[in-house]
Amino acid sequence: MEKDGERAGAGGGARGQAGARWSLVVPLKPLARAKTRLAGAVGPAERRRLALAFAQDTVAAALACAAVGDVVVVTDDPVAARRLAALGAGVVPDRPAAGLNAALAYGAGAARERGPGAPVAALNADLPALRPAELGRVLAAAGRFPRAFLADAADIGTTFLSAAPGIELRPAFGGASRRAHLSSGAVEIRLGGVVSVRRDVDTAADLRAALRLGVGPRTAERCRAGALAAVAG
Repeated sequence: MEKDGERAGAGGGARGQAGARWSLVVPLKPLARAKTRLAGAVGPAERRRLALAFAQDTVAAALACAAVGDVVVVTDDPVAARRLAALGAGVVPDRPAAGLNAALAYGAGAARERGPGAPVAALNADLPALRPAELGRVLAAAGRFPRAFLADAADIGTTFLSAAPGIELRPAFGGASRRAHLSSGAVEIRLGGVVSVRRDVDTAADLRAALRLGVGPRTAERCRAGALAAVAG
């Protein structure tokens, strides 16, 4: 287990990652099917707008991180593809069309074609409070290991999974993915002060927690709308 950036336990470091700029893979469902657990708090149109705002703020923050060289978004949503490409992300369609983990594996391959030799990491698209400096700390810790991951705020899921050059990503997102990634041999990163990288948003309570941290400008704009007054508190 990793704590405060120091390696703990066996497993060895990942050679060649020191100082390397990362390629990140961000998966995004078609907006009409995204963030369904917010359906009880907002209507379908607002849910689509929120999902897009979360992704835009996530991608913008990732691109602002000095350790990141490229962001590849895997999505079949044409609106999201245009908006995220405008921020500077590469966008590829979800050709496998076989679920989240297949999309991530495909995106990792696309990222490696774009940036041969770069370490690769999967990052959730629903991190609207993401801070570039905190992401940089997570990437620095992840670079010590062949594969590493960061659990979500609930310590059940996963928001980040990395793989060194030449190592398969082997994503196992969904449900109790923290346990799945531990079982797969990935090293868990345990850092203080990186709460924005762990704060994904699935529910109205998650959104309120993200707002307390301070969200990006697009999410903040959506949450100033009257329709979200009850959610934003």
